[in-house]
Amino acid sequence: MTGSAPNRIAYVDWLRGLACVLMFQTHCFDAWLSPDARKTTFFMWSQILGTLPAPLFLFLAGISVALVTDKLRRKGSSAAQIAGAIIRRGAEILALAFLFRLQEYVIAWGWAPGADLLRVDILNEIGVSIMLMGLASWIIFSNYHGQHLWRFGSATSAVIALTISLLSPLLWTSWSSHWMPWPIESYINGVHNLGEPQAWLFPIFPWSAFAFIGLAVGFLLATDWAAEASARVFAFAAIAGIALMLVGHWLETAPYRLYAADDFWHTSPSFFLIRVGLLLVILGIGYAWCRWGGGRWRFSPLIQLGKTSLLVYWVHIEFVYGRFSILPRRAVDIRTASLGLLIIFLAMLLLSTLRTRFKSELTFRPWLQKPARAN
Repeated sequence: MTGSAPNRIAYVDWLRGLACVLMFQTHCFDAWLSPDARKTTFFMWSQILGTLPAPLFLFLAGISVALVTDKLRRKGSSAAQIAGAIIRRGAEILALAFLFRLQEYVIAWGWAPGADLLRVDILNEIGVSIMLMGLASWIIFSNYHGQHLWRFGSATSAVIALTISLLSPLLWTSWSSHWMPWPIESYINGVHNLGEPQAWLFPIFPWSAFAFIGLAVGFLLATDWAAEASARVFAFAAIAGIALMLVGHWLETAPYRLYAADDFWHTSPSFFLIRVGLLLVILGIGYAWCRWGGGRWRFSPLIQLGKTSLLVYWVHIEFVYGRFSILPRRAVDIRTASLGLLIIFLAMLLLSTLRTRFKSELTFRPWLQKPARAN
């Protein structure tokens, strides 16, 4: 795996940047549009696009874990060492999620409920999913060896993803774990402290399924044959994505039902297949754009945002939903909100650029290095 490495970094960053932009528009229009503007077709499509960022972030987290695993494996790391590194990274992100919630609670002191400190948001879910993928990697690498390791790993990850999706409708309804304390149960089905699952939260079921699908795809991309025929692999991924979307639509419109009750937009396995299919299509487009299109330009706003996706997620929330919102909450028209979105985008792009340049200067300034001694 030689020449494909730069392309992999580029397309993963580009896709993270795309998720950031979709997240910006979802949050901005949701936070700022007036009640009348929220009744428009424009707002409806904005919120439909808003169903993509969370699955995309989790999907890319899975791919990233697989690529890191491949790197560690080639360095000779053991199954326990690989799992430990991944679990530690997941724990770090989970800790950052709690820190973020604490920050938001302090800034909103006086009107934010204490339960917000334990809200299971997307950052919590990414951290937990990475830890679960670390555990899965340990099981996979402890039981499989040789040239077929990555394919077995991919198949195992896909089975885990499908299992999570199939169990989600049950865990949101008849299998609800109300015997657990709500802060723990909320990680299972997003019940929070409200007595029933909340669609605006990000519990393991069904959200971790997207991370494990990303892990399955990443394990396939880690194989030598995928590196040698990367263009065909990504083209096949896009075609498979279209097929999955058709299968998901067919299952949803079929006359029979697998569950007595499910929520199409949140727990339905049919919708899961449709979104996974869409993610695979987007993956193929992102790879093509970064290999042959504008992703090769000297500066790509999406790649830049993708490099600092955690930072821009963290910061933009306060300027959209928080006390420092640049526009009044739910009080403006589409044009004004669109201008606010442009300001947020440019501000986050500037912040991202400054972050990467500042970090680069700290790391690579030649005058910080000790001069070599003369012989």
